[in-house]
Amino acid sequence: MTQTILIVEDNDSNLLLLHDIMVYHGYDVLVAKNGNEAIEMVRAFAPILVLMDIQMPVMDGMEAAVVLKNDSATAHIKLIALTAFAMKSDRKRIMAAGFDDYITKPIDTRQLPLIVKRHLEAE
Repeated sequence: MTQTILIVEDNDSNLLLLHDIMVYHGYDVLVAKNGNEAIEMVRAFAPILVLMDIQMPVMDGMEAAVVLKNDSATAHIKLIALTAFAMKSDRKRIMAAGFDDYITKPIDTRQLPLIVKRHLEAE
């Protein structure tokens, strides 16, 4: 059974990189460009994990995470933040919004699949 991951990223270069890495590792991939689209996609397709940028137009990743984690139908879905914010206080703020993990940009293309796999095995 194929596992579906939602990538939420407004930067096309980052989106393509993330998409290709996840497809290469055998995941089905859905794509959203902002937090509003992410919420719609999660509710419609129930992916097993969401890789979500923090800074996006329309609705940012922090707002979207709060909405998803406060909805009993989507609260169980793993959320991993993708962000350029690397300060300890940023990490606390992001985790407090409901993210299960935090990956800083630029993304380490070797570590990303390992982090995703670790979260999926924790199910």
